[in-house]
Amino acid sequence: MASKDTLDIAGKSYESRLLVGTGKYRDFDETRRAIDASGAQIVTVAIRRTNIGQNAGEPNLLDVLPPSKYTILPNTAGCYNAQDAIRTLRLARELLDGHSLVKLEVLGDPKTLFPHMPETLEAAKTLVAEGFQVMAYCSDDPIMAKQLEEMGCVAVMPLASLIGSGMGILNPWNLRIILDNARVPVLVDAGIGTASDATIAMELGCDGVLMNTAIAKAKDPVRMASAMKGAVVAGREAFLAGRMAKKPYEASASSPETGLIQKAS
Repeated sequence: MASKDTLDIAGKSYESRLLVGTGKYRDFDETRRAIDASGAQIVTVAIRRTNIGQNAGEPNLLDVLPPSKYTILPNTAGCYNAQDAIRTLRLARELLDGHSLVKLEVLGDPKTLFPHMPETLEAAKTLVAEGFQVMAYCSDDPIMAKQLEEMGCVAVMPLASLIGSGMGILNPWNLRIILDNARVPVLVDAGIGTASDATIAMELGCDGVLMNTAIAKAKDPVRMASAMKGAVVAGREAFLAGRMAKKPYEASASSPETGLIQKAS
């Protein structure tokens, strides 16, 4: 019997290859319904923007998305230097009782939210040394992605396009190089706009996709979450199946050419 096709990160296996964010929804109820519809098992939380216990007396996201059901992935959204990112994830580890799996993102500027790679590398080095299991948001630079892997990150997460842009995968060639050289999971993070974008990422061979805005800002977030679930599954199945070779200018009949009914003379 064939083994299950799972996403394996930091020694743990997940059946879902779709990771989702928890920001930008109208309220916690919509958040819960959308994430349920997505089938995601890993949900990422911006520690600087979402209460998971640091603000006593305020609604707590963990009451809606309990760690007993989901793997909570704290992230450093809103951090623009290594030290802020490190402090944020140290706080997250305290709030989550020693939880070590984290998403590192250090941004370069507030307009593009493009990753600041020198600061990201500095933060990753410190966090790995402190025992964190780091999933790192990065540019689609194959050299940077490899450096993050070599310093001990458990996954690299190159952008497809700018965070929140919905522009889809703008540079599939760089992603292909990253995939060809990676020994850790590669997950597209940022820029997914609709289901076809997620499918393309998976068809390229990505191990998973992380998204937030594409679901939360859809006209119907719950339905879009369901669509993204199906898109990731379809893309993964297509990748495993192996697409036919492209043959420009070479027609090939899809039905047999022998045994045709002959025209009566």
